[in-house]
Amino acid sequence: MKKLTHTDDSGKLNMVDVGHKPDQERTARAEGFISLQPETLKLIRENAMKKGDVITVAEIAGIQGGKKTSELIPLCHPLPITKLDVKAELTSDGVKVTSFAKCIGKTGIEMEALTAVNIALLTVYDMCKAVDKQMVIGEVKLLEKHKKDLS
Repeated sequence: MKKLTHTDDSGKLNMVDVGHKPDQERTARAEGFISLQPETLKLIRENAMKKGDVITVAEIAGIQGGKKTSELIPLCHPLPITKLDVKAELTSDGVKVTSFAKCIGKTGIEMEALTAVNIALLTVYDMCKAVDKQMVIGEVKLLEKHKKDLS
């Protein structure tokens, strides 16, 4: 079995030292979905939710959440994020959220992309919970991650 990177020889958790790794351009894309009832979609489309513009608030919340990833997930390194984009779009049966995250760093940025999607979806849930008791968040996944040498 392959040795786990976040445990020491005695099995205790530790944060991996990435100090020896070179800085690279790192990117990641993620997506997720929340299913909503037709009446809820209509309220969002008409911007008639009591809490405000669901799509815009979800996108901003996703960006904020992605920036806080290392504070939320104990063994994640804080990263110098250079770009974090979150898009929420209405579909025929819910809201699809996609994210793109980019940094120059020593470790990947996929957790930030995934956190951004999850926080955006949770924001949709929070803003719609008064009118929709059947919402389901799901299909959250990493679509791709890449790293590129700077030189």
